[in-house]
Amino acid sequence: MSQRLHYAELAPALFKKYLDFSLALRQSGLETALRDLVTLRASQLNGCAFCVDMHVKEATLHGERPLRLHHVAVWRESTLFSPRERAALAWTELLTRLPPHGVPEADYQAARAEFNEAELAALTFAIVAINGWNRLSVGFAVVPGSQDALYGLDQAGLA
Repeated sequence: MSQRLHYAELAPALFKKYLDFSLALRQSGLETALRDLVTLRASQLNGCAFCVDMHVKEATLHGERPLRLHHVAVWRESTLFSPRERAALAWTELLTRLPPHGVPEADYQAARAEFNEAELAALTFAIVAINGWNRLSVGFAVVPGSQDALYGLDQAGLA
């Protein structure tokens, strides 16, 4: 299967702004490992093969352990994640699969127990960003691994 269209080339100004937004998240204060887990989990939920591939490779380059990456899909049953990571993964799932009647107060409070207000805002923006990328990649059938050299992901050794 080939990519349906190259949205970055067809809407370069919008692509650049969205990329800038996503790159700004690196300065959000959230730990790199936490951002890696969130982007991987949202991508799994959205069925985005390109992004799952990309974020496994990124996390590997950032030093994440392979077993933890395998356990992201079953994080609720896994003992490999801290309470903070578990709260981030729960918040990611909640905002990726928005409930029909909004976010329950108990779920918000569970996230607030691990994140201060600024951190929760940054985490939420990270979730917004990855969900948008997932929708672009799924909608336009971006091929997993097709951008590895461009993003330096070939260095992960996971071809």
